[in-house]
Amino acid sequence: MQAGIIGLGLIGGSLGLALKESAMFKRIVGLDNNEIHLQQALSLGLIDEGVELEKIKQCDVIFLATPVEAILEILPQLIGVSPHTTIIDLGSTKYLISQNIPPSIRKNFICAHPMSGTENFGPKAAFKDLLPHHIIVLTDLEQSGEFQISMAKEIFITLKMNIIKMDSKSHDNHAAFISHLPHIISYALANTVLSQQNPKDILTLAGGGFKSMVRIAKSSPKMWSDISKQNREEILKSLEYFQKEINFAKELINSQKWEELENWMAEANSLYKIF
Repeated sequence: MQAGIIGLGLIGGSLGLALKESAMFKRIVGLDNNEIHLQQALSLGLIDEGVELEKIKQCDVIFLATPVEAILEILPQLIGVSPHTTIIDLGSTKYLISQNIPPSIRKNFICAHPMSGTENFGPKAAFKDLLPHHIIVLTDLEQSGEFQISMAKEIFITLKMNIIKMDSKSHDNHAAFISHLPHIISYALANTVLSQQNPKDILTLAGGGFKSMVRIAKSSPKMWSDISKQNREEILKSLEYFQKEINFAKELINSQKWEELENWMAEANSLYKIF
């Protein structure tokens, strides 16, 4: 079998390395609109060959690992693939992508989201252990073909990923809280410090807590802007809940209600009983 990967950044490149190690595919080809990224992917051995879209369409399995807005642009260009082709998108949003798959290739399609990543991006950020042993969410499988479902499961099981199934609406709701909101908060914290008169002086005191919270503010602005666009409603809902908690903490501090503040913090501690 031959696999094709569109988008050769952190996710696509790491997938290429993991698939090579698995030996599931005889050949792995790739496509990236950024010529520098394509050359880097080739030199790093993330893929075997760079090809045009028509060659990608001839692959047994096609992975879409571009930013989510680009996935929407690619979808109509995939019309005409073989009925036995499996197309797997790896975007961080699912509902809008699922709704925009052309009917003629809907059975070919598996909507997936690997719950793994780093704050780095581009082919040079890729590494083979990014995906194994992490969760992969598969959504709206009732609209996918049985052959494609079996193929996707075989791939992700071979990569030692933990499969979770749900509908795309639920996915986008949950992802807003555990992925999309934290990125917005991280960007906001970084910009809060940068807006001060002497940010360098403030950052000389930065320790592990601050660095942990702003680490993901290094993530691709393009990617996260696209995600925010596609999951706008759910992100806004999560921001409203977050704003409510911030306002509550602000009021407790302003009113010097220290015992209530401590109780509020203790309630947050209980989150770790769930993990």
